[in-house]
Amino acid sequence: MAAPSSGNLRPVRPQVAGDDASSQALSEALGSSLLLVRLLAVILAAAFVFSCVFTVNPSEVAVVLRFGKPVGEGADQIRKQGLHWALPYPIDEIVRIPTGESKTIRTTRAWYAVTAEEEAGGITPQGGPQLTPGVDGHVITSDGNILHVRATLRYKITQPVDYAFRFANATNLLRSCLDNSIHWASGRFTADSALYKDRIAFRDAIRRHAVTLVDRLGLGVGIDTLDVEVAAPLYVKTYFDQVIAAEQDRSKRINEAQGEFDRVTREAVGEAQRTRATGQSLSNSLVQAVSADALFFSQQREDYRKNPALFRERLRIAAIGRILTNAQDKFFQPASIGEIRMNLSREPETPRKADPNAR
Repeated sequence: MAAPSSGNLRPVRPQVAGDDASSQALSEALGSSLLLVRLLAVILAAAFVFSCVFTVNPSEVAVVLRFGKPVGEGADQIRKQGLHWALPYPIDEIVRIPTGESKTIRTTRAWYAVTAEEEAGGITPQGGPQLTPGVDGHVITSDGNILHVRATLRYKITQPVDYAFRFANATNLLRSCLDNSIHWASGRFTADSALYKDRIAFRDAIRRHAVTLVDRLGLGVGIDTLDVEVAAPLYVKTYFDQVIAAEQDRSKRINEAQGEFDRVTREAVGEAQRTRATGQSLSNSLVQAVSADALFFSQQREDYRKNPALFRERLRIAAIGRILTNAQDKFFQPASIGEIRMNLSREPETPRKADPNAR
């Protein structure tokens, strides 16, 4: 190693041979590459971990399929709201099932043919002279008539595993159950009952049968609401409308008559109660008056028995006192005068006004 010169204080690097320099560069390069590989491995491991974590929203549940089969048993198969872990695809597959929202299906297989424009505008198509089989859907009622029926069903998923994995298409099966229920109920109601007389009972019969089929098949859904529309065939709709209008007018008049009957009945009952109350009051007053008179006469009877003449004179004096008290003019006839003359047509006396200055 060369000694440093007296005029330069910086250290002098040792001289390295050419092979040693190449080995050192290769070692440094390998060290850097190994560091990058380690860093890349950490990043990949972190990405793998994060890819295995998934989130379930409040309005849904999830089922993890491992090689096509649900992971877990019973209630453990359901992943509810929160963070969960699963292996990356294709080992695990995450199936999300919406359970918090209401789903809707509509069946029109028993409804007459209508275009999308007519349906959107609420326009009833013009009916032909007869029903067109294969085009116009229909049902047959218990009395052999033809009606058109369509229904809208709203439901929620209650058993996610059964709904998602037990059937290839649970929605189509549910629609078939609804169609079956419509035909089943139609065969048990007359046309008049299903169309206007007992529409609520007809709808409830469809709902009950649909619930029975859903439970029997284990579709894993719960029915919320059911809306049913019933219409007469278009080629006789005018006559049905006239019958319905007549029935409504009949019901209106019956209700009006019933209301008038109730009003008159209430008034008659009230008048009868008032009459009975008045009669009872008068009866009580009369009984009290008769009882008082009977008590008075019972008390006077002893006095009459003691001295009848004195009793009669006392009564006469009392009667004269009442008469003289109420009479305006009083005339006294002496016993010696046998005739009295009175002017009965004289002018009535004007009452005198009191003098305000009089003391």
